[in-house]
Amino acid sequence: MRLKALFLFICCLCVILGKAQVDTTIIKSYADQVMIRANLDTNIESYIFSVGDAKNVHQTILSINNKTKTSLSIDYRIISATISFAPRFIPGNNENENKGNSSYTDFRFRFFPKRFTQTLYYKRVKGFYIENMKDINPDWQEGRDPYFQIPNLKIQSFGGSTSYTLNKNFSLNAIYTQGEWQKKSSGSWVPFLDYNRTTFSNIEENQKIKEVQYNVGANMAYFYNWVIAKKFNISPYVSLGFGGKFSSYRDSLEDGTKGIKENTQYLTMKFTGGIHVGYNTDRFLFGGKMNFYADTYNEEKNSTVENNNVYGLLYIGYRFAPPKVVKRNYDKLQEKIPIL
Repeated sequence: MRLKALFLFICCLCVILGKAQVDTTIIKSYADQVMIRANLDTNIESYIFSVGDAKNVHQTILSINNKTKTSLSIDYRIISATISFAPRFIPGNNENENKGNSSYTDFRFRFFPKRFTQTLYYKRVKGFYIENMKDINPDWQEGRDPYFQIPNLKIQSFGGSTSYTLNKNFSLNAIYTQGEWQKKSSGSWVPFLDYNRTTFSNIEENQKIKEVQYNVGANMAYFYNWVIAKKFNISPYVSLGFGGKFSSYRDSLEDGTKGIKENTQYLTMKFTGGIHVGYNTDRFLFGGKMNFYADTYNEEKNSTVENNNVYGLLYIGYRFAPPKVVKRNYDKLQEKIPIL
């Protein structure tokens, strides 16, 4: 209920404050077009658990068996919707014998009311293995020995982010979804809030483990869109943020006997960055991105948990006039929901 109330407040805030107009001679909008995009990216999701001091650190790296995922996106007006999944037929996604079976699903919606950007998402990942087996067992050999697998470990996240572009002549949409095109080079500071509810669950040796985390963070990012030619751009960005993690942990046996519930709070730090290179025409577009994401927190003295995500992405898209039925139904929906 708290998350629903937060999202409702954010949407209302976007309607009230998102009234600033951009200079159309600098930013070209494709809001009146339907855009479809196909994306292929390497998804390297890992959790790093570090124990010990700086001189003697022992790490355990948990990774998923899906290294490449595909996604399909459709954009119209201020809405962008994306579904991502990891097909098993792609090489690197099917090393089940050594690394176990992993699954990945991601639904993501973005809204662009004026200078606000609102993102909502749901992500589900299941099936991990220990990647750094050689560090744990020096006798372990790649190709001969299987990785230690945690097939029942499941992570589900529901959350979002709310950002505001300080420079009215800078388009974040042009970088995120290519729903706009920036004609002149420009940059902007972009403050944003991110928040999510994440559930970790696992079943091991007749014991069920469940941890629920609520995360919230305040971040400051800087984006720059360098238009190197009429149809080409390069856009680097970097951001730094701090926040809080509120965790609730409980284990239980299969017979239903529950253990003691433990509540903890942590201070978190997050660092992200990347670069986008794109080609754009009124109909056809393609490009690539390289991004990295890292957040960390101290679980206890001499114990650190990191969530790292590094990926490259290739996309290709096409824009076309909306079918009459799409335009008509969207107009009707917009009458009921003005933010659209």
